[in-house]
Amino acid sequence: MAKYVKSVCKLCRREGEKLYLKGEKCYSDKCPVSKRAYAPGMHGKKAQFRRKMSDYGLQLREKQKARRIYGVLEAQFRRYFADAERVKGITGLNLLRTLESRLDNVVYRLGFGSSRNQARQLVRHGHIQVNGVKVNIPSYLVKPGDVVAVRERSRQRPEFKDLAQVLERHTAPDWLGLEAASLSGRVLSQPTREAIDIPLREQLIVEFYSR
Repeated sequence: MAKYVKSVCKLCRREGEKLYLKGEKCYSDKCPVSKRAYAPGMHGKKAQFRRKMSDYGLQLREKQKARRIYGVLEAQFRRYFADAERVKGITGLNLLRTLESRLDNVVYRLGFGSSRNQARQLVRHGHIQVNGVKVNIPSYLVKPGDVVAVRERSRQRPEFKDLAQVLERHTAPDWLGLEAASLSGRVLSQPTREAIDIPLREQLIVEFYSR
């Protein structure tokens, strides 16, 4: 499976804002966006002063931003959008709900990983279970009622030993119920738009694919 292997901080700089792809580093003084808030490359700084971006450019950037935040490749993102169009309701919200329902995102939202990238790695390495069954597919879509937890045999590993104490200070979104002591969480409902704290204008993504 293809994956992005270069510096993810360059992705944030390309979008001109923090996408919080590096966990704790994004909140520290080491974050490159705080020091160089312009696109990477030899012409990145000059690009700030170019003419106003077209409607197509705005739509493309919003789509790219969504892909990078959730760590989804283009073909898979396009499938998510096609599915969101077929489902009854608002297409943009349906798309965001699908992205939020990915197992790697839920693991991140519950606080088991400091970033979506780390959460994705935890899932791939078989440390996460859903309803008591090991699931190592980051794109697995959870449903209301599902219980996501760290596997019993993984809890003695260094990355999980002090996790219960860390989770005591973690606030999960209201569509997830976190049980810090048992390193588990339950999907209570589908997320509302207000509960999805992602700086995205999903309508621009809908417009991009509706051209």
